[in-house]
Amino acid sequence: MAPFPLDLFKTLGPWAYLYFLAVGFAFGYILEISGFTESPILAAQFYLKDFRVLKVMFGAIVTASILIFSAVQLGLLDYNAIWVNLTYLWPMVLGGFIMGIGFILGGFCPGTSMVAAASGRIDGVFFALGVVFGVGLFGFLEPRFQNFWFDSYYGRLTLFDLFHTTPGVIVFLVVLMALVAFALGEVAERHFGRKTERKPAWRYAAGGIALLAGLVLAFTSPRTPMEKWERMAPQMQPLLTERKVYVHPGEVLDTLANDKLRTVLIDVRSERDYNLFHLKGAWHVPLEEIPAVIPKLLDMTNAPNVVIIVMSNDEALATQAWKMLVASNVPNVYILEGGINHWLDYFAEEDGEAIQPLQVPAGAQEVLRWDFEYALGDGYKAAFPEAHKYQGKIPYTPKIELKLKRGPTSGGCG
Repeated sequence: MAPFPLDLFKTLGPWAYLYFLAVGFAFGYILEISGFTESPILAAQFYLKDFRVLKVMFGAIVTASILIFSAVQLGLLDYNAIWVNLTYLWPMVLGGFIMGIGFILGGFCPGTSMVAAASGRIDGVFFALGVVFGVGLFGFLEPRFQNFWFDSYYGRLTLFDLFHTTPGVIVFLVVLMALVAFALGEVAERHFGRKTERKPAWRYAAGGIALLAGLVLAFTSPRTPMEKWERMAPQMQPLLTERKVYVHPGEVLDTLANDKLRTVLIDVRSERDYNLFHLKGAWHVPLEEIPAVIPKLLDMTNAPNVVIIVMSNDEALATQAWKMLVASNVPNVYILEGGINHWLDYFAEEDGEAIQPLQVPAGAQEVLRWDFEYALGDGYKAAFPEAHKYQGKIPYTPKIELKLKRGPTSGGCG
């Protein structure tokens, strides 16, 4: 059932290798028939004589963008499950500049050099060997400029995050930019390359279809996290029903004390309750603001040791937040069992008479059942008790199991 899984090894097993081989063959074949094994054709791009590189690559970008975000809008694909290369701004700028110089001088980029080498072209073989040498040299020298490499880290940064708009608007603008670039490229080819052959008429129809698809996406509202949850509820609801994601306060305390883990605490209660008392380091994110922090959480969970605990006074609001995060493909999300009220059942004694139980109406939901002498937030000892004092004294069944997100094992250009 949609959204469809992206881990082909789970769905295809060993046959996934055959699928990867077919995709790789198709990619190489397209580069071959496009003329990308001939360095003079590729270098002509920089002399404004032949723009087939721009047309093929930009055409692929436009096609992929439309198909991906159309599938996302139809609920067939979860965009957050797709690996997006992390942004290291200035190293990428410098690397792109260096690769561009190599492209002009050698007439190939890494991907096209491999296709040329596979086609038996000597210049492609030498360029591919140069790529291998360059990668090895980079690996050897990288420790010398680590500060430069990491200083401009922006995480999972996309254009729609940068400009605070929807993916559909960005897709439409990219399509529009591509069509303008194609038109200007043909003008340059006629002027500098003296190209006079007739272009196929179907390209106008293709451009119109792409523009229309981009326009539809631009005016289509993205699915909300709760709309995504409705589609995946049949598979994920058992985790709630069987209480597999409700974590005992004792396990949360042990997790916070574990130096090998980075525990992110998200408190979805009202500002008043949060200011009265909250766990040390808890991030105040009201329920309605959860969608806005999902990109940051996705970036955080690129690390393999991050666990997220959401909490409210009881469990109702935290469960809603959990649904929104899980529906947005944020991994390793759990709920504080019984909420802050249950936490204080164990640890309020740390502060003596400063924290006392309150009588609340039976059946009341998401009501803070404790009275605080002052609004100290995480200033109370109960906000982060000393774990060693409770070690072995609070029995619980461990439930936290870290699930790793997989990135690509390799990459390159066409």
